[in-house]
Amino acid sequence: MKITKIKLAYRIVIDNSSSFLWDKYVFEDTFKEYQMQSQQFNSATNPKNTFRELLSENEKANQLHFLTGIAASGYVEQLKGNFHRVMDVLGSHYFPFINYQLDIINTDITDISKHKIGITFYTPLLNYFGIIEGNYLVSKNVENQNEYETIMFPVQNNLSICYIQTED
Repeated sequence: MKITKIKLAYRIVIDNSSSFLWDKYVFEDTFKEYQMQSQQFNSATNPKNTFRELLSENEKANQLHFLTGIAASGYVEQLKGNFHRVMDVLGSHYFPFINYQLDIINTDITDISKHKIGITFYTPLLNYFGIIEGNYLVSKNVENQNEYETIMFPVQNNLSICYIQTED
């Protein structure tokens, strides 16, 4: 049997309307981190308040995605490799991830209510068997064998295949 291997990505958006406590902590700490880190890219004579304005003035400000993301790393580590907001078809809150990427959607150093970030979680390599009745059928055990323990994730907003590896 020819097996395709994939990685899935799940993205959340965090802003001042986020209701989860974890999101609120990430929101506040990434805003504070952005305020500190943005100073090194901002002009003293003509400072820019929003991330988009700063980025249009200084392309090196693109580093702020990574630098601001450092403030979220401790919170992501608390998840211990499982993002519990994505349900499989059995109702288990289980989405394995091995890394993440934070991006700044926009922010304003003078107004925390305009702070908005995205965090994308990436799974380890999974065996992909296809989409069955609107669900990704995957398996975590990717070694070549004849038996696979499978998981089914509903096709949904913010969940996407982000990497495909095919065998020849």
